[in-house]
Amino acid sequence: MKKMSKNLMCLCLVCLVTLVFLSFVTLAFAQDPTGAQTLKENPQAPLNYVWILVCAFLVMFMQAGFAMLEAGFCRAKNVTNLMAKNLMDLCIGSLTFFLLGYAIMMGGDWHGLWGTKGWFMLGEYYDVGKYLNMFWMLVFCATAATIVAGAVAERMKFSAYFIYSIVVSVIIYPLYGHWVWGGGWLSSLPFGMGALDFAGSGVVHAIGGFVGLAGAMVLGPRYGKYINGKPQAIPGHSIAMAALGVFILWFGWFGFNPGSTCDAYHLRISVIAVNTNLAAAAAAFSALLIAYWKTGKWDVGMALNGAVAGLVAITASCAWVEGWAAIVIGLIAGVLMYASVRFFDNRGIDDPVGAISVHGTCGLWGLLSVGLFADGTYGNYAIEKPFATGLFYGGGYEQLIAQLISIAVVFVWAFGAGYIIFKLMDKIFGIRISPEEELQGLDIPEHGTPAYPDFVQLDR
Repeated sequence: MKKMSKNLMCLCLVCLVTLVFLSFVTLAFAQDPTGAQTLKENPQAPLNYVWILVCAFLVMFMQAGFAMLEAGFCRAKNVTNLMAKNLMDLCIGSLTFFLLGYAIMMGGDWHGLWGTKGWFMLGEYYDVGKYLNMFWMLVFCATAATIVAGAVAERMKFSAYFIYSIVVSVIIYPLYGHWVWGGGWLSSLPFGMGALDFAGSGVVHAIGGFVGLAGAMVLGPRYGKYINGKPQAIPGHSIAMAALGVFILWFGWFGFNPGSTCDAYHLRISVIAVNTNLAAAAAAFSALLIAYWKTGKWDVGMALNGAVAGLVAITASCAWVEGWAAIVIGLIAGVLMYASVRFFDNRGIDDPVGAISVHGTCGLWGLLSVGLFADGTYGNYAIEKPFATGLFYGGGYEQLIAQLISIAVVFVWAFGAGYIIFKLMDKIFGIRISPEEELQGLDIPEHGTPAYPDFVQLDR
């Protein structure tokens, strides 16, 4: 089985490279690889470039946050495996999104479905502006991919995860991203301003969350998670590491959301930053309170996940709402996250870090909140009219309808595509490690390197 898995990985890589070169029908001349023409036409461009790149660097740093959060919420015997998955998400995403993903997502538009040019970033796509946009979309791609690592933690073969990461980076994220951000059909809906998602509650987080749901369902729960059908707590090995991860994510989100203006001259970035912070704080607070109400304990783990849930929820609407609305969105996100964790736990779906609830459930809430709270004072990545206006500000039901359609599409697409890829891999070579390897932990059998060589404990 291991040999079959390795052969399949090699075949996938060969097919990927072949597809890239078959895609080159003609190669146009380079557009502006030095930036001289761009600078001549727009002397203010350097400030925008620096703004977007610095924000992209912050988003890239969020990979460290996800790595720490997932490792802290999981057991010590699986930490090396989680580090490897987070590393490969960034590496695989960087390569495959550059080769194919960006072209599908942003390379023009074919009937509102996908892009058709820009393969390998050659020809007219060898351009400073295109490279800037590609890098910005790439760091979001890596974020979407790495969310799944937590949902399938502690029991999935690394080779299967390797293949999954390619599929998310080349197909699942770019296609829905095109429909919303690349001029695709969802952005052109005849309701309101079309489906809106300012920085990715749906495009990034719901995609990752519901692909993770599919993976968790196909894999099944970890050994020891359920006794007589009742879920049992399997504590992570380091709440300190998880807390560090959350603070890194919170910090990185100030690149994630304000950077999505894609323009340093949009002073709306101050509103976006404040809304981002308020939603995270409110969600952490509500998650902590509801956990105390339910259990009588001040559950720090729930509060940490609550903060991330608030960040996810505000990501879609951060530019379009007032501060009071950001607090409400965050408060509801914390409660939804807690309820969602219990819902999936009680239905036999084992998600070690709560990724499905934090990113999937709260990602949908983020999309919905645009149709309710958008205040009519800001447009879609621009200051020109029309402005996004939700139900509570007299905008009627049109924007809300567009958001509901987007919610249905992202759930069906992410979960459906994720389920198909995980199920296919499971049928072909099996995606779950053996019971013996799971009890030992993935670090040694999969990587040969324990995270803590001076302290090896099989059940932790």
